[in-house]
Amino acid sequence: MARKLAVVGAGLMGSGIAQVSAQAGWDVVLRDITDQALTRGTDGIKASYDKFVSKGKLTAEEAEAALGRITTTTDLDAAADADIVVEAVFERIDVKQEIFRTLDGLVGDETVLASNTSAIPITKIAAATRRPERVVGTHFFSPVPMMRLCELVRGHKTSDETLAAAREFAEGVGKTCIVVNRDVAGFVTTRLISALVVEAAKLHESGVATAEDIDTACKLGFGHAMGPLATADLTGVDILLHATENIYTESQDEKFAPPESMRRMVDAGDIGRKSGQGFYRY
Repeated sequence: MARKLAVVGAGLMGSGIAQVSAQAGWDVVLRDITDQALTRGTDGIKASYDKFVSKGKLTAEEAEAALGRITTTTDLDAAADADIVVEAVFERIDVKQEIFRTLDGLVGDETVLASNTSAIPITKIAAATRRPERVVGTHFFSPVPMMRLCELVRGHKTSDETLAAAREFAEGVGKTCIVVNRDVAGFVTTRLISALVVEAAKLHESGVATAEDIDTACKLGFGHAMGPLATADLTGVDILLHATENIYTESQDEKFAPPESMRRMVDAGDIGRKSGQGFYRY
């Protein structure tokens, strides 16, 4: 019997998680609050499958079958009979807690409730439910079909069984997992990239080196595929600013305090590739 996955949020991350899961044989229900958001999400999934077919990584039949396993809805009740629910909405604790509070009253006792958050402590999200032991972090990376990592995050009360189920799911959709054993804000990956981006932005702000030279140093000196400032532009300067502020608020560690130049860039709308201007012009 095919297992059922519910994905809450049809943005770039949610649709990517739906895409790889359907391809791996899961029946997926993708939920968002508007039909327009759902159409955008499924259009993106179709385009991505088409690209894989044109490159010979999927057959047309496999792509069609995977698409056939995805249904869309604006009704959260559709998650009621899911084996796993992955939340992939905007990085705001109040929004996430509201979703988890509602899901807690909808799904079965054995259902795993997972969050794709990149910086909010899982324990805080789980506290909105009566089953914190069934809540876990499954932090996928963008673009989900291409990026091989999934960061599994153990909340303060996450059970071994829940963590094992999350690992089985993530590995089953083709990801390699790392486990975050202590639920610190930003986990492992967001803390590392935030510290690097903040320091790179400070070096850039104070005129120590150009954005290009800072990124070249990281690529050629450390073997990084992409420099930290180009990464900020790709991810969104606004999203990274939000993440570093979350980590700084939680940890009060000065190395996560974003420089003023990053705040001004976001104020001005220079948020990276999606706006045509960030640390680089596009």
